[in-house]
Amino acid sequence: MRISVFGGSQPQEGSAAYAEAQTLGRLLAQAGHTTMTGGYIGTMEAVSRGAAEAGGHVIGVTCAEIERWRPIAVNRWVTEEWKQDTMLERLQALIQSCDAALALPGGPGTLTEFSLMWNLMIVDALSRRPLVLIGPAWHSVLDQIFLALEQYVPASHRDLIQFAPDAASAMGILKTMT
Repeated sequence: MRISVFGGSQPQEGSAAYAEAQTLGRLLAQAGHTTMTGGYIGTMEAVSRGAAEAGGHVIGVTCAEIERWRPIAVNRWVTEEWKQDTMLERLQALIQSCDAALALPGGPGTLTEFSLMWNLMIVDALSRRPLVLIGPAWHSVLDQIFLALEQYVPASHRDLIQFAPDAASAMGILKTMT
């Protein structure tokens, strides 16, 4: 399968977040999956590195808008770059081209990525596929949304998201959902 992984650009080599992302990439490659990331730094680099070092194929979906905003290039662990012009095209490629998606911790960009995918599945604009949020932070954030906005987020919408405490657990969920 082709698995998109979303996550923040902040994690640095040597941090726990980087190590977790690298582990996820390695596990995806060992399971025979193609890994798709945003192609740059932080989580994207760590996942790409873990997958590449385990012999996996890594697709990095990059875009000119980001590179105009911040001088950055695709990370060295990407084996195939899909260069898009805009952020929206980049999001579309990551979401529509995957068979499943996993979200590690991150900020507004990561929230945007999985929220858009989730909403597209809700309105049947995207076929249903596994969407797994990794780590306690996303579970806490979504629990608050589910509680505070209960009437707007029915159980049928909530059921489109799975939660995993860590990368290994996410892989177990992915295995049962495919």
